[in-house]
Amino acid sequence: MKKIKVLLVALLATATLGATAQTAPDGSEFNGHWFVSAHGGMQYTLGEASFGDLLSPTVQVAGGYQFTPWLAARLSVGSWQSKGGFNGYMLNGVATNTTYKYNYVAPAVDVMFNLSNAIFGYNPDRVFNVSAFVGGGANVGFGNGEANDLAAAGYDMRYNWTGTKVRAVGRGGLDLDFRVSERVSLGIEGSANVLTDHYNSKKAGNADWYFNVMAGITIRLGKTRKPAPEPVEPVAVPAPVVEQKPEPRPEPKPEPKPVDKGMRRDVFFKINSSEVTDAEMAKIKELALYLNNHNDAVVEITGYADAGTGTPSINERLSAKRAEAVKRILVGDCGIDVSRVRVSHKGDTVQPFAENDMNRVSICIISN
Repeated sequence: MKKIKVLLVALLATATLGATAQTAPDGSEFNGHWFVSAHGGMQYTLGEASFGDLLSPTVQVAGGYQFTPWLAARLSVGSWQSKGGFNGYMLNGVATNTTYKYNYVAPAVDVMFNLSNAIFGYNPDRVFNVSAFVGGGANVGFGNGEANDLAAAGYDMRYNWTGTKVRAVGRGGLDLDFRVSERVSLGIEGSANVLTDHYNSKKAGNADWYFNVMAGITIRLGKTRKPAPEPVEPVAVPAPVVEQKPEPRPEPKPEPKPVDKGMRRDVFFKINSSEVTDAEMAKIKELALYLNNHNDAVVEITGYADAGTGTPSINERLSAKRAEAVKRILVGDCGIDVSRVRVSHKGDTVQPFAENDMNRVSICIISN
């Protein structure tokens, strides 16, 4: 029992150091969920016979809840068969070993620690996980007829029992989990189980043990993680409208002949997007029409991003994509020679407009 307490304290200390974060590398967050599992394999019961003679089948079903990436609890029920060995059985006048079998059902509550998540951080896409567990419960033994037959034949079975016997059992072990999909894992589980000296009907002066090694499947129920949160766009506060008094109109003068010095169009984008909308596409077609009518003209396209959302690195890339989006339509869809289109980007380092949302823009200026 003292060793189990030391192991539990060590596991809790490791988990406290390494499992505070519940965010995966892809930005998703852990979500508590239920799980069920089923296992089958072999049991070895410690006794006075060869290893192979003391092997017997065992199965286990369980259901539990994953509270954090590293901590879970489950209710498990193991069952089937245990074996005992007796050294000194007389066969044809020669002392030899014999075995006898009996049945059991063992419900238990386990606390499980995912060591992979505790040490290396939460990663729901990790293929291989190692978990340790400790727990305890009851072992309900029955079907002990073969041991009772030995006792009736005169053999020294001091702790033989009849009917049904319930004894406390403590357990601990490891679970090796291989992830197949978001909800399904295949695994191998090994456990050591300890009971009083009365379990196998023989008096040995020490505790009785049995060891299980099983393979099985675990199915996770419900959502196991939450998607990465969307960035929150701040609410833009409109600037106050200042009413200006009209200035007196000057006397009309003869207008000089207009000089065509080029044109400007501002192509606006939605938040966190570099896709040109149908409403803004008309502006690009106006640029293309002007360039087709003025063979010597070139267009300067400068991409921007608003400083109110995102990060500098994200906005740097986004402004470049917005400038390239306009260029791609002019060259690819409108047939403008690429040598007449120049692009640059400013990220969020320059804000050409006072209103934050208007800085999600590509400013296009044509000069002759």
